[in-house]
Amino acid sequence: MSLPIHDQAAPRPHDLQPLVGELTLKRGRVHEFCGPARLRLAALVMARSEGPVVWARPGWGSDRLNPSGLQEMANPARLIFAAAGRDEGLLWAMEEALRSGVAPLVVGELLTVPGMTPIRRLHLAAEAGAEAARHRDGMAPLGLILLPGRGGAPGVESRWHMARLPGARLLWAEDEVWQLTRLRARLAPPAAWRLHRDEGGERLEQVPETPV
Repeated sequence: MSLPIHDQAAPRPHDLQPLVGELTLKRGRVHEFCGPARLRLAALVMARSEGPVVWARPGWGSDRLNPSGLQEMANPARLIFAAAGRDEGLLWAMEEALRSGVAPLVVGELLTVPGMTPIRRLHLAAEAGAEAARHRDGMAPLGLILLPGRGGAPGVESRWHMARLPGARLLWAEDEVWQLTRLRARLAPPAAWRLHRDEGGERLEQVPETPV
């Protein structure tokens, strides 16, 4: 009698991080968020996660994550900020945080698209952190790199773009509408959704047209 051969085990529920609605991100890997609303998308992930969050950002940047604005979504006391003068330092901070496996979420704000080698190092660090977390019965770390424009880092597990639709308000308020696009993913095709947020929470409405 022959038995089916599974090339890859199905992800366990705690290996998946909720994104929005039914959308999830695979833990133990590095994903990319890009577009003008990339910070807000990362904040949504933080709101759906638990534990400390390591957030690496450029030390010279004037735009900063506002803890007061984050208060309604997630506890800003969970944030551990790291600053560096160059992208190389930010990537190093992310790598060390992922490898430790102590922080379930590690975010890095980058200004330039990293090459394949830094992304591969981040994946290896996330895998090592996942192993360390399992020994403590913890959760595998999730890495997020935030890039301007449409991003384009090679080798990421998935790439997501989010932007406010024309006419939508700048602050979380009634009838906010955003466009969330999955530009690439290893195990899923490109797709787009409209993200609506009101007093009742968030809801997704898939856009029929497949993005190019």
